[in-house]
Amino acid sequence: MNTVVINSLLNTLYKSKNLLIELNDNSYCCKEVGPYYSSVGSHIRHVLDFYKCIFKGLDSKHVNLTLRDRDKVVENDCNCAISEIEAIAKKIKDLNSLDLNVLLDVEDNLGDGNITLQYTLGALLAQANSHTIHHYAIIAYIMDRLDVEIKDENFGYNPTTPKHVLKHTKAS
Repeated sequence: MNTVVINSLLNTLYKSKNLLIELNDNSYCCKEVGPYYSSVGSHIRHVLDFYKCIFKGLDSKHVNLTLRDRDKVVENDCNCAISEIEAIAKKIKDLNSLDLNVLLDVEDNLGDGNITLQYTLGALLAQANSHTIHHYAIIAYIMDRLDVEIKDENFGYNPTTPKHVLKHTKAS
């Protein structure tokens, strides 16, 4: 099971690397698209922050998702983001030998202050993957408004999205 989870995480994460190889820093940092005026870089940085929180708390078995780095260099520099993606990918590969059923205390703010819940490592990694895909959908929206083509036709779509929906969505 670990191999399936790890490969899925890596496949999803590498989609952002493939995107960044095609982008320049101006498109990566552009905050001109409404309604939220966020950049591709801010979403990539946020995704990477989520993973970094997991790795920071793994040894203590307490992951605090509210203590994010918010590194502006990763947010504004494609090459720096690519390096960070590679570093996180290496750490993901190192998870292959761990028990995905190990329990972790995961702290987050759901809107009414911080709360700590128990997750399995596998459940937290699955959440990280879904969270990443969600942000890819926002990135795809930004890229569309910037008239920048994404070569990966599945970028920003959940793997369970029926193919006929993908084709219909892209044709309209």
